[in-house]
Amino acid sequence: MYTIRKILHPTNFTDESAAAFRVACGLAKQFGAEIVVLHVIPPPISWGEEIARRPPDSYQEELWNEYLLPIQATEPSVVVVRQMEEGVPEKEIVRVAEELGCDMIVLGTHGRQGVSRLLMGSVAEHVLRTAPCPVLTVRGQQTATVPTGEKVCSGEKLVPC
Repeated sequence: MYTIRKILHPTNFTDESAAAFRVACGLAKQFGAEIVVLHVIPPPISWGEEIARRPPDSYQEELWNEYLLPIQATEPSVVVVRQMEEGVPEKEIVRVAEELGCDMIVLGTHGRQGVSRLLMGSVAEHVLRTAPCPVLTVRGQQTATVPTGEKVCSGEKLVPC
């Protein structure tokens, strides 16, 4: 049987990431695993952009306090560790998974297809191809059809789309 002791959950604080975190929590509870919540701050595209868009000195502290710390497992037995890195997100996710010896990566995906995927790229796709461990991707805004034919969005509650 495959043992899961450490789950890496990369987050960009979107609804897709929140859905993936709920899945990671369920797996962590089932296997008695620890969850490492990772946020990667992407680098500026160019030097000029860095000067124009330089975040204030307190930017990382605000990210930590306002976004990372509030991410809590609803199950008290699930241990959540937080980590923040700077760099290219898909490369940092794989590097951290290797460094920490993670047994699984659980991340959210937008589920883009076709031209939008080609133009925007996919962090999830890169992680899937290069990760040192199994990767579970979770689409946060999937739709399903109930027997009445009404479409509903998945998530915490079933609500009309």
